[in-house]
Amino acid sequence: MEISKPLFTEALSAILGVTVKFQSDCKHSDGVIQLDITSLTTIALLGLEALSLADQPVSYLTSLLTRLFVGEQKKENTSASLRDAVFAIPDDFFDPKFDFDFTDMRESGSDPACTRGDEPYKRPYGWMRFALKVRDKYPDGNGWLGPDGWRSRSEPGEWPVSYHGTGLKGAEGIVQTHFRAGGGQAYGRGVYSSPDINMAEMYAEVGKFKSQKNGKTYRVIMQNRVNPKKREIVDKDIWLVPIPEGTSAAKEKEIVESSIRPYGLLLKEV
Repeated sequence: MEISKPLFTEALSAILGVTVKFQSDCKHSDGVIQLDITSLTTIALLGLEALSLADQPVSYLTSLLTRLFVGEQKKENTSASLRDAVFAIPDDFFDPKFDFDFTDMRESGSDPACTRGDEPYKRPYGWMRFALKVRDKYPDGNGWLGPDGWRSRSEPGEWPVSYHGTGLKGAEGIVQTHFRAGGGQAYGRGVYSSPDINMAEMYAEVGKFKSQKNGKTYRVIMQNRVNPKKREIVDKDIWLVPIPEGTSAAKEKEIVESSIRPYGLLLKEV
């Protein structure tokens, strides 16, 4: 799959629900918000307003009170202003040396078994992975990623792999509702993902967008690592990072960043 650089920002814009540009493409700094790896995690899994509330609680709560007193129209305008902001990512936001093209690969019985974090690693066959530059971005080091290069076995301290596919609407509701697999029971409040990309694609509201650059339509999913100490296996191929009711926005952000970390952007032409 041949991918041009602008498609990266289109894919991020689709899954985050905001306008994303590379820093070098931003002609001026007014209204531009810097987006780093950790804030990407918060927006992708909790929604844009969760980031605003966690990082700027006073100004956000002030705007919330304004909405209550001025009315619904003001609410819509305030939400629109949040969406209209441009989010700038560094030009080195991606890490091409870890890209991998799975688009023409299919699962077969002869595949070598792989594990990550002592869990089976089900590779994202049919998708193209674009690696995010996540090394040295978290205060607890890089052990959660494991060592570089091809290998079939896990390393101590490494986190298992999961997939999370959602568009903006799904992201904002992910911790406000209780996920149901098919007609089954609800499992609780929190962030859901799956070690099986086919499950993630089936049950999530997968980001889908038509590129303005080439006219093609793509789906986009995040590839993550999940902290096994903070994850619950609630059903076959369904993992939950619990976030209890009443958790503050700052604590939600802390839970997410220490529990589930996107490290790849997966694209598939549809």
